[in-house]
Amino acid sequence: MSRRQAREVALQALFQLDFNEVTIEAAVDAALGESAVLADRDREYLRKAVSGTKENLAAIDAIIMECSREWKVERMSGIDRNIARLAVFEMKFNEEEITPNIVINEAVELAKKYGTDESARFINGVLGAMVK
Repeated sequence: MSRRQAREVALQALFQLDFNEVTIEAAVDAALGESAVLADRDREYLRKAVSGTKENLAAIDAIIMECSREWKVERMSGIDRNIARLAVFEMKFNEEEITPNIVINEAVELAKKYGTDESARFINGVLGAMVK
């Protein structure tokens, strides 16, 4: 499984955590149960992305609100909110340095696959504003 697939599973786990009171492990395990087999390095990245996003949630949400023209994070769709959270984690809080353009592209692709017709443009705008 690739890093892109690991991001998809991370998004699914974050979405579960956003709407259900479950542990990070339970959310990750449930999301993994629906996907193909992950390589060990991708599994490690998945767990780090989900736990890091949850640990830095308040700071991540503040960044998103600042870059989303004062849209309240809780008013965003669950998919858009969690795609943006994952991307902000990858750009601002992840120990591994990833080029912002790669993170934005991956987030936009997730939005196209899982979001509404407007999700990709919204995510691109929020993350683009953050990079500027």
